[in-house]
Amino acid sequence: MKKVKMTVDKVFVVAPVDKRIYGSFIEHLGRAVYGGIYQPGHESADEDGFRRDVMQLVKELDVPVIRYPGGNFVSNFFWEDSVGPISERKPRLELAWRSLEPNTFGLGEFSRWAAKVNAEMMMAVNLGTRGIADACNLLEYCNHPSGTKYSELRRTHGVEEPYNIKLWCLGNEMDGEWQLGRKTMDEYGRLSEETAKAMKLIDPTIELVSCGSSFKDMPTFPQWEATTLEYNYEYVDYISLHQYYGNATGDSWDYLAQSDDMEEFIHTVTSVCDFVKAKKRSRKTINLSFDEWNVWFHSKAEEEDITVNHAWQTAPALLEDHYNFEDALMVGLMMITLLKNADRVKIACLAQLVNVIAPIMTDAKGGAWKQTIYYPFFHASKYGRGTVLHTVCDSPVHETSGHGMVADIVSVAVFSEEREELNIFAVNRNLAEDLLLEIDMRSFGDYQAIEKIEMISDDLKAENTLFEERVKPYVSGDIRLEGGKAETVLKKASWNVIRLGKLY
Repeated sequence: MKKVKMTVDKVFVVAPVDKRIYGSFIEHLGRAVYGGIYQPGHESADEDGFRRDVMQLVKELDVPVIRYPGGNFVSNFFWEDSVGPISERKPRLELAWRSLEPNTFGLGEFSRWAAKVNAEMMMAVNLGTRGIADACNLLEYCNHPSGTKYSELRRTHGVEEPYNIKLWCLGNEMDGEWQLGRKTMDEYGRLSEETAKAMKLIDPTIELVSCGSSFKDMPTFPQWEATTLEYNYEYVDYISLHQYYGNATGDSWDYLAQSDDMEEFIHTVTSVCDFVKAKKRSRKTINLSFDEWNVWFHSKAEEEDITVNHAWQTAPALLEDHYNFEDALMVGLMMITLLKNADRVKIACLAQLVNVIAPIMTDAKGGAWKQTIYYPFFHASKYGRGTVLHTVCDSPVHETSGHGMVADIVSVAVFSEEREELNIFAVNRNLAEDLLLEIDMRSFGDYQAIEKIEMISDDLKAENTLFEERVKPYVSGDIRLEGGKAETVLKKASWNVIRLGKLY
């Protein structure tokens, strides 16, 4: 059996983990809201119409921040339609996904739901079909205490205290040809600068996210980032990254190598931010908000059919990817990549949360269940709070069709000083060989094995359903610890959580 040697030292710190790296995303798209988090009349619905079974699964994930209401949806979002008495709200054509938006769930409902799942709101403003004035009006409605037009409007809607939303996105994917109100680099740079200036006059305590490129392969990447930051650098706090991966070609070896592309994407955007910082002689550092990431490719044909041939439905079954075991490995790899870059990635949103490319699925008349990708995100959120440490990992490599030679093992170590625990997340993306992992952790002193959690399957295409959970984690005792070194076997095609703690 080939050996992988890893060295971890508590002195060599990357950065503390910002808990918002475990964020997620709810868009008015498909069944994410209607039939997902909100379904009055369902047997599990509470007094607000929120599904209790979904809330329980979300609370288990411990998601600290949730982006809302889009996504592409936000570029034609009229926030005024989503507030006030439900009986007075009117349906509207939703142009991004060619659906009918009933507006029976809006800003106030989302705020109540977010509070019930212990999450903060990350609000997006419409810079596609609207602009500065509407962004300011929405912020005044949400955050100003009282005594003005929009703060008093909120109070007439029964919300006496302000929402105090602290994190705001300045539009969504404004470089995309699919985006309503698409902008050039200079147009968005100027618009985001002036919007940011105005919003921070209303509430100087908010943080703002500037739109980065829609994904790494956009023709204007990374010039978009360089140009737009030239305008808004001193007014924004983060720049967004969006990226989805998939195995459309059926090449599983190369599919799992795509997390290396994500690493390169992060490093490139970081470099551009620092270039603009140097050019402006600024003391301010722009960090990253990776506020859309996931696997997305299974449902592309259904998406095109519904939006083209069956438009103007309310909550059609859009983007309902059914994830398999190899998708869970890919999500684990992407989560590891985000953690490895915790010095600059401060916010990340798994897109999305329920039904739409999501870890949680619902049945309209039945229950809710965990997709395969639920588990690596759950483990990272539960055990990945603390400080990311630099690790030196000497891994064997294998050949891929599109990425050349790549490492078999991708891993990250997170140290919790509070619990005196060292948690190591690792994916063996070698689909044919088990590997022996040796961890040199002598700097930690006397430690013992707490547990090893692993997900394995002989079938890369195995899926979970409401009635059968074919992919789930198991607890293993396969850790040997002696003389400050730990050993364990990382099985072929596996997700692993190795938990080590202080010996008392």
